[in-house]
Formats: sequence, C-alpha cells, structure tokens
Amino acid sequence: MKSREFFIPFSGLKLGKHEFAYQIQNTFFDSFGYTEFNGAAIEITATLDKMSTMMELSITAAGTVNVNCDLTNEPYDQTVHSNLDLVIKFGENFNNEDDELLILPYGEHQVDIAQYIYEMLVLSLPAKRIHPGVLDGTLKSAALEKLQELAPKEQNNTSKDTDPRWDGLKKLLTDK
Repeated sequence: MKSREFFIPFSGLKLGKHEFAYQIQNTFFDSFGYTEFNGAAIEITATLDKMSTMMELSITAAGTVNVNCDLTNEPYDQTVHSNLDLVIKFGENFNNEDDELLILPYGEHQVDIAQYIYEMLVLSLPAKRIHPGVLDGTLKSAALEKLQELAPKEQNNTSKDTDPRWDGLKKLLTDK
C-alpha cells in the first residue's frame, strides 16, 4: 500500500508522545488484495513516543468487520480489538524481520505503518468464524438445517455388542 495517509513524519516532531488517528474502511484491505471482508469500520489510534535515540509506537484498533460465517456463509459483524507495540531504532540498513523491532536507516524521516496495521487486523480475527446466531441457536438457515440433518447419529455401544476378538485380548490383560 503506497498511500501517504499511513506515513508518520517523525523528523519534525518534538520529543515526547504524539497521537495519530485513522479510520479503516474496506478499501484499505482491498489495496492489499485481501477480499475476505464484506465491509470494515475500524478506528486506529497510533501513539508515537519519540526519544533521542529511538521511538516506541503503540497501535490500538477497535471496530467491526463484516465477514461470512464458515458454517452457514451468512454475513455477520465480527468485533475487532487488537494492539501492537513496536520499537523503532536506527541503523545502517532497513530491517523489519523482527515482529517487535523495526530498524530504519540513518537519515530516514518517516515511517510507514500500513503493513503493521494490516497484519495486526487480519491476525486478530479468529481462524474459524462462526455466526453468533449459530452459537446461541437463534439463526435459522437452510445450510445449518442441512448440517444438522447430515450430522452423525449417536451409537449406543453396550457390552453385548463388543467384538469377540477384543474380548480375547482383554483376557490377556487380566491373566497376569
């Protein structure tokens, strides 16, 4: 994403804490080629603590994304709450291999936080997305009814229905 909206120009800032606010919509995820969300309404707050030799960046997110349920394919709003802490230092070369440390080259005057916001939001969602109506039983869906119809039936296993070969092996355990 090359939108200048997510660049923080830290070179002109005084030492201390500075806050930046962003509104994330679905177009943000589209620019990364991520199309699993039907819609998004997320508020991002980034707090940059500038010190003489390094900076600390704290990003928090709160909002909702509209996704499809993995069981019924019904859309619903999934809440998003996430935070990310990042230490920014300066060095000879750019290095973002560590999740909690970003090294910018000497002379750099701004930092792009779009990739960090994207990864934080996508990874904050559950791996299996289930509609709240499925969990509490209020959702009525044709797909859900078909899943219940095709669910395996419980079998009543009694001791009379055991395989005689297993009974022979069980005797070996008791013959000690």
